Amino acid sequence: MSARTRTTALAAALVLGLVAVPAAPAALATAAPHSGAHNTAPDAEALRAALAGLPRADATAALVRVGGDGSWRGSAGVHDLRGGRPADEDGRFRAGSVTKVFTAAVVLQLAAEKKVDLGRPARAYLPALIPAAYGAVTVRQLLDHTSGIPAAELPGDTLEERYAHRFDVHDPRDMVASATAREREFAPGKAQHYLNINYTVLGLLIEQVTGGRYADEVHRRVLAPLGLRDTYFPGADPRIKGPHNHGYQSFPRPGDGSGGGFELRDVTVWGATEAWAAGDLISTTADLERFVQALFRGRVVPEPQLEEMFTLPDPTVRDVVSGDPAAYSAGLSVTTLGGRQVWGKTGGRWGYNTAVGATRDLSRTLVYSVNATDAKGADMNPTALKLMVATFGAPSEGQAPPA
Repeated sequence: MSARTRTTALAAALVLGLVAVPAAPAALATAAPHSGAHNTAPDAEALRAALAGLPRADATAALVRVGGDGSWRGSAGVHDLRGGRPADEDGRFRAGSVTKVFTAAVVLQLAAEKKVDLGRPARAYLPALIPAAYGAVTVRQLLDHTSGIPAAELPGDTLEERYAHRFDVHDPRDMVASATAREREFAPGKAQHYLNINYTVLGLLIEQVTGGRYADEVHRRVLAPLGLRDTYFPGADPRIKGPHNHGYQSFPRPGDGSGGGFELRDVTVWGATEAWAAGDLISTTADLERFVQALFRGRVVPEPQLEEMFTLPDPTVRDVVSGDPAAYSAGLSVTTLGGRQVWGKTGGRWGYNTAVGATRDLSRTLVYSVNATDAKGADMNPTALKLMVATFGAPSEGQAPPA
């Protein structure tokens, strides 16, 4: 049986139900290490192993770029399950919450231009939107998720209900009004809770301060200067324009009461207006790699504002969900992998998991898109986790990969 036939057969099996059977070999490309202070090439064998067997139960495709002191490129899986042709290694995908890094970068640019004071209440910029009950919340507290503003109320609690509402169009002002009508979760600055609503407010702040549309400002200030031609904001369009690999989500299959198993649905076409400035970006691994390298080198946000991205809240601030010390800064999060700090951001949209991560000195960088079948699950996707560990090393005790 040819590799193409084997892949198509697995694709058909996956459509009918989640199974774990052998798949076609991954399509890979590697490059020799660059000279540098560390001069440590990426672990190509571990990276290949992370992609081996795609498509499989947890993911249907993956695109990977590792850089720094040496580079590695890889892709595996299929463009779509029914056709079975190899994944497009240059395909676009939904970057999810990686969008927040772009939003934070623009806010920090405005701070550098003296148009925004990070220590000033957000209500000073959005007086008609932010009620007095949230009048003490500063711009910095929105950036690092210590505002205490609860999540907006959105339709649908179950996966099926969310699927039924996947083409709903949400207005960011309505979402902020919904959130701020509720009681605050905690006093501003006293805890950390990672929520999209913080960046929805920041998107509106950008519009208020600049007089331009959020998407236009990010394009003018970040995308165009860096030449990120395959990165864009979809607005109300639920499709992905241009070449892309399909995303799939595992849904419980109705059964007879004894458990009906699971089925995969193509969720490539799914609106993202509820995410907006917090998570609706569409991009490629090449564009995101260029962005993170430029960002860490100070080509996007100038010093000292760039330090905000590498500065965590006070050590006494704890995450309200886990109780762990705060791990989110302005747009990024940090963890320890392989004995060194890794700063980055992950994102999850239905059918797609994305991440950018790097050491502060850029001696190692990682960008991936994994077409995860449970992209919004409670646990990190197994393929994504293997890629993270293969690139940076295992998490230190009590640590988790960047979120």
